[in-house]
Order: sequence, then C-alpha cells, then structure tokens
Amino acid sequence: MIIEKELLFEGSVGETRITALFDSGSTYSCIRPENAQKIANIEPILHPFKIETASKGHFIEVKNRVSLDFYINGSHFSDEFIVVPNLSSDVIIGAKTLQSWRLKLDFENDEVLFDPKVTQLRLV
Repeated sequence: MIIEKELLFEGSVGETRITALFDSGSTYSCIRPENAQKIANIEPILHPFKIETASKGHFIEVKNRVSLDFYINGSHFSDEFIVVPNLSSDVIIGAKTLQSWRLKLDFENDEVLFDPKVTQLRLV
C-alpha cells in the first residue's frame, strides 16, 4: 500500500507543487534531478554512496542532495533529500523523514498523520 499526496515544496531558489510518495520502506527521502533543479541549489556529496533499489542486487550511486521544506495540511516540515536519477516517483518521503517528524501513515484513510506540536519551534 502507498500514500501519495500533492505537497508544496520549497527550496533555496523557488517552490512548486509535487506529488510525493510516502514510503516507509525507503530509508532516505529522494527527489528526481529535474524536480530538484527547479527549486533548489543541488549540492554535491563529498563522499558519494550507493543505495540498493527495490530490484535485489541493483544499486544507484548517489552524488547530490538538496535541502527542502514541504507542507502537509499547512504544517511546515524540512529535510534533506538525495537526488536520484531515474527515480520511479517525483519525490519519495522515506523512513528517515517519517521518523524524525513522527509522521504516521494511515493506509485505511489514505492520510499522513502527525501531532502539530512536533512542528512548533521550542526554545528552552
């Protein structure tokens, strides 16, 4: 089961609405190069690394990343997205992002759930 949502993404050079796939089976959050270029300055990764795809034994070398903000139901989130050529979806929100923002996937209702308190900046 998957959940797809059209979200507003903002980067260092612009913003756009992109359909994002929420995938707890993907370790990293990923974005296609052509989408990343529209909204952010793409940064090289000093030490590129390989990630395994859903096809067993198939790896892709990751050389770039972007920092992006995105909005779910008006709430603001941000994270690093690795730039992956030939990505099957425009954007994938992976487990690292889901866990860090405590996002929960409700497959029955096709919703992404979160406690709005997680998005509030707290200075203690």
